[in-house]
Amino acid sequence: MRETLAAWRPAIDDAIADLLPREIDADYLEDFFGAPTYVYDPESIQRGLADPVWDLLDRGGKRWRAVLFLVLVEGFGEDPEELLAYACIPEILHNGTIIVDDVEDEAAIRRGEPALHRVYGEDVALNAGNALYFLPLKVLERDPGDLPAEARLAAYEMLTHELNRTHLGQGMDIAWHNERDVRISRAEYLEMCACKTGCLGRIVARLAAIVAGQSEAIERHAAAYAELTSVAFQIGDDILDVENSLGRAGDFGKEFGNDVREGKKTLLAIHALEEADPADAERLRGILGADTNTDEEIREALAILESAGSVEYARERALELAAEAREHVDALGVDPDTAEKLAAFTTFVIDRDA
Repeated sequence: MRETLAAWRPAIDDAIADLLPREIDADYLEDFFGAPTYVYDPESIQRGLADPVWDLLDRGGKRWRAVLFLVLVEGFGEDPEELLAYACIPEILHNGTIIVDDVEDEAAIRRGEPALHRVYGEDVALNAGNALYFLPLKVLERDPGDLPAEARLAAYEMLTHELNRTHLGQGMDIAWHNERDVRISRAEYLEMCACKTGCLGRIVARLAAIVAGQSEAIERHAAAYAELTSVAFQIGDDILDVENSLGRAGDFGKEFGNDVREGKKTLLAIHALEEADPADAERLRGILGADTNTDEEIREALAILESAGSVEYARERALELAAEAREHVDALGVDPDTAEKLAAFTTFVIDRDA
């Protein structure tokens, strides 16, 4: 899977550059957005949109959503290169969500460097993040794959549904983050993941099925596969945050003890509060609910998560979700090579080290 990701990334970045070039000029603006009412200011759009977006994109990111789209459409019998522009849709949306998410979380680090709002200001970051919610719609408008009208309509309706549900997940996450107590269940946490992270995965899979002309049944199985894999990815992300802070993971690109520092109610935290020694659970509750924490308090919280077996519990739950995802692969009717890639991807999202 790492080889597949590496092979496709340059082409994906080139396709993103077709939508939002690194260098903005008046010709691009008029061609892409229509003639100005008066006159565009390319320099301002360069500084306020293209520069921050490409700053983030150039820092890394595996582009796995775009690559998963390409793997699926190829498995459905289509030429992935002809549909490359559509692969940009979930990737651009994802980067928009993390820009806004970092502002909402007051995050300090993203992909190993200061979060965009720390570099360009919250106003520029929010505008750039919001722009990335709408820019992908230009792909459907310009229709590079010459899709049938009903497929384009289905894609618009799908994006509207999934993006609304994504914000339900973010709303839950923010509300829990702002509460001092931890009152949510494991099922509620998983639902938040299914909305916030899972819906972006569902966009990948449903869009691939739609542009490849697959049946509604195939679309449902593809969506289930991608949602389950995405939830496993989110749990894997929570595990990496802890293991990175304990010095066991690679360069994670986030602040030490990021989730504990932000008071995030992760699956690991929920499990520890239910399973840890009562005194440890109460101490963890206090650390998560505090406005600020010292590094020593972060280490104390991480030790509680570890001693409660919460890291291993979360990994086992992620592996269970990955196994559920693989059950849907057989129903997709793809060739053995594609099926193998899809199966491998379900474990890659958990076993990665960055």
